[in-house]
Amino acid sequence: MRAVGLFIHGGPEVLRVVELPEVHAGSGQVRVRVRAATVNPTDVLARDGTRAEQQKADPPPYVPGMEAAGIVDEVGSGVPDRLKVGDAVIAIVLPKGSHGAYREQIVLDARSVVKAPSGKPHSEACTLPMNGLTARLSLDLLKLSPGQVIAVTGAAGAYGGYVIQLAKADGLTVIADASEKDEKLVASLGADIVVKRGDDVASRIRSHFPQGVDGLADGAVLNEPVISAVRDGGGFTSVRGFQGIPQRDIHFTTTFVRSYAQELEKLDRLRQEVEAGRLTLRVADVYPPEMAADVHRRLEAGGTRGRLVIQF
Repeated sequence: MRAVGLFIHGGPEVLRVVELPEVHAGSGQVRVRVRAATVNPTDVLARDGTRAEQQKADPPPYVPGMEAAGIVDEVGSGVPDRLKVGDAVIAIVLPKGSHGAYREQIVLDARSVVKAPSGKPHSEACTLPMNGLTARLSLDLLKLSPGQVIAVTGAAGAYGGYVIQLAKADGLTVIADASEKDEKLVASLGADIVVKRGDDVASRIRSHFPQGVDGLADGAVLNEPVISAVRDGGGFTSVRGFQGIPQRDIHFTTTFVRSYAQELEKLDRLRQEVEAGRLTLRVADVYPPEMAADVHRRLEAGGTRGRLVIQF
């Protein structure tokens, strides 16, 4: 069974196609024949050594990847009838050792797997689970009410785009950042106001909301410089662990999607929102596993709009 993994940490060139033994579904688990897996910034951290200390508890090869789409080909005992052999599904994956989404076959807890959005190809469907759940978690942490205002940085990215669309579905007003070439894209995703991106984006947000926004989802990982966009007593959530210095009664949270890895109902709700046309699945390009190094190079070069996908 093929996978894309690494034996030593380093640049994209360390990624290679490897052979792994067949795995089988146990109680409460399903096995998925993976057809497509996304490549995300978190995968780079798994490859370049940033997470080497955590990874060394398991033997290599280390297989990255946190979201996948494919076909259920084995169902363990105790799995509800909602999942059957032959179902097209999407799944969120928490990589550990060789257990990552860049592999042709993976066994997962059934609560991490739901049916794929109807009519969507695997290459599109695989872009929803991890990125969609991350966006949903950010909004849940901010606890905003209909009519309140959220600011989104990194709005043109996969996470930012989902935050915008989910926020609009929640009845929020959205102000988002974008480069000049991404303004139309971000507006098309539903942002009510689009401002120029950059380190001084907080002042541009404040020009529209002088008292500050009610909440901010920092997909661009600007951290400290963008806190000033948030009103006193508002909320700020980060995607890379930034916790902020206590100030102005702002509620700081960190968005770690691992806590939602088995939130079956939330993942299935995302599927329904895709089918209802409220969420847009965006794919930048599709590559075979043999070109995984090129995919990582392209991702690290920046400017990708939509997810890069490895298709098995």
